[in-house]
Amino acid sequence: MTTRNPRTGDSDLAAPVAPVEFEPEFIAGMRRIFEEMIVFNQVLGLKVTSVRPDGVAGRIEMRRELIGHYNHNRIHGGVISAGLDGMGGLAVLAAIGARHMDEPPATRLLRFGKLSTIDLRIDYLRPGVSSHFDLHAQVMRLGSRVASTRMEFYGADGKLLSTGAAAYMLA
Repeated sequence: MTTRNPRTGDSDLAAPVAPVEFEPEFIAGMRRIFEEMIVFNQVLGLKVTSVRPDGVAGRIEMRRELIGHYNHNRIHGGVISAGLDGMGGLAVLAAIGARHMDEPPATRLLRFGKLSTIDLRIDYLRPGVSSHFDLHAQVMRLGSRVASTRMEFYGADGKLLSTGAAAYMLA
């Protein structure tokens, strides 16, 4: 039996959605904005490794400038927080890009300038000691004004080191 939302009348069964593929120029534009135009991401060494409508991934190579605890060579918690915040924002841009596939890639990329973090929570689960770190983010809800995300920060061995959740203002 299919139930309906009493406020909207929407069915609880999602209609099948054709998978969205981003144009190479959209992905290249996202990388350029994220890796070159947001200079702080250069300081972090944050690189985009995957851009999909349902989530994004990135990587930070460990280096001396990112050490937060000199005795253990742990990555600084601020690097983790800033990296996850950046990846959450990138996931929102990907979701917005997927929502507006009727627009040209350059128009969709302009939407990134209107994005700002309004809430961020990071849970540090394990010490960040690794040769590199993989970051993942996905949008949990994309509204008309606010988007909610979930992010994860992994060591090179695949262990989950930190998690995050954030809300972003879209306009």
